[in-house]
Amino acid sequence: MRVLVLGGAGYIGSHAVCQLMEQGQDVVVVDNLETGHRKAVHQDVTFYQGDIREVDFLREVFEKETIDSVIHFAANSLVGESMENPLKYFGNNVYGTQILLQVMNEYDVKQIVFSSTAATYGEPNVIPITESEPTNPTNAYGETKLTMEKIMKWCDQAYGIKFVSLRYFNVAGAIESGRIGEDHTPESHLVPLVLQTALGQRESITIFGDDYDTKDGTCIRDYVHVEDLIDAHLLALTYLKEGGESDIFNLGSSQGFSVREIINSARVVTGEEIPVTIGPRRKGDPSVLIASSEKAKRILKWRPSRLCINKIITDAWVWHNTHPNGYRPHEVL
Repeated sequence: MRVLVLGGAGYIGSHAVCQLMEQGQDVVVVDNLETGHRKAVHQDVTFYQGDIREVDFLREVFEKETIDSVIHFAANSLVGESMENPLKYFGNNVYGTQILLQVMNEYDVKQIVFSSTAATYGEPNVIPITESEPTNPTNAYGETKLTMEKIMKWCDQAYGIKFVSLRYFNVAGAIESGRIGEDHTPESHLVPLVLQTALGQRESITIFGDDYDTKDGTCIRDYVHVEDLIDAHLLALTYLKEGGESDIFNLGSSQGFSVREIINSARVVTGEEIPVTIGPRRKGDPSVLIASSEKAKRILKWRPSRLCINKIITDAWVWHNTHPNGYRPHEVL
């Protein structure tokens, strides 16, 4: 069995590759390295650099490799950028998925696990959020992911390509060894931003709004450890191989932590002061987002085990503290 991991040089994709290798799976990685890092992928893994929108390139990969199933992480994912340049996001995310499904159908590959997002829901009506909640994205990124899900739904009906779509909440942490981790430019996620502040790479961490109707006035989010997240992807592959029907699942810890709680936990983990600046609210930031992951636990038998926020931040800190410049060489002072 050969698993094709698209976007396998990215933060989440590289963790998937590690777990697949640990299970003895034969892995093929495709990444255009726009945001991914070649150093994040083990040198023994078959690697192709290229763009999934290029149909001849993708056909070449499927022709050379005997692909059994696909895990699809390849997408642009910055919310702010998606609002400024929606055509880029529809062109890469949606059209790229269209080409992928076309080639999968040509080569009779019938199983795909898809990296989706809680941004498909938009402003939630109910907390915790279940998969039955209406989808009404408030940004172009979420709209592209929802469109990708819809394309897969119709390809299932037409071609029998079975899919599992996993809607993530806030992913954080790193593999325990610290060998790979989160390295984005620009960085937009709270945990790495807080840890960069602990390293002295930022003067302070900005809290965008401290007047929300929450326990400490700051936004509350659901954080899931990246290793727990990847566990669910591998379970989803097994589910499909055992004849499971196409379905959508939330992935979160089903518990909420405020921005201040994240900062305080990082202070405990790092031993650093981590200065804070209060900024204005960001447009469209809901006060609380917490997942219900009961469906994934029931059907996929998912059992996340790294639920402690200190554990999530500790594993992220090992990576950031040992790789202060990410995958780039250490600067010589």
